[in-house]
Amino acid sequence: MPILVLGIGNPIMSDDGVGAKVIQLLQSLYIFPSEVILLDGGTMGIDLLPKLEGVERLILVDAVDTGKIPGTLVLLSGNEIPLANVTKVSPHQIELKDLLTVAELLGSLPAEIVLCGIQPAFTGLGTELSPAVSAQIGHLADEVLLQLSRWGIRQEMTPEKKI
Repeated sequence: MPILVLGIGNPIMSDDGVGAKVIQLLQSLYIFPSEVILLDGGTMGIDLLPKLEGVERLILVDAVDTGKIPGTLVLLSGNEIPLANVTKVSPHQIELKDLLTVAELLGSLPAEIVLCGIQPAFTGLGTELSPAVSAQIGHLADEVLLQLSRWGIRQEMTPEKKI
């Protein structure tokens, strides 16, 4: 049951880099079973297609603009994840839509998809997260862990992080 946790975003566009930051945080704190792959997909878009082959469950981690207060967590699953350009919620909506559409056409779309996102405050040039998003990054990582636990996945703290 391969599971991919895919961080999406541009790390030089401030809050847009939150996907990579969450992946880095999870990799630094936890050891996951072999069926769980954590990947910083950056801005690869359609080039991520080979990474979806054989994946049964997908967690996307990204900045998601829903017009809410910056730092608000956004959790979407299945048909809630907009694939039409009409409701562009992520700066990567077009690439994400294309990726998932092509994966579906090729029969490699994961059976379950969950988007764990956060409302950005700023997505202009910069390598640091805004204070509102930075304050919630741990909570966003916890949402990823919660989703994994719903799927029966347990992780261990890395040896240097154990108390």
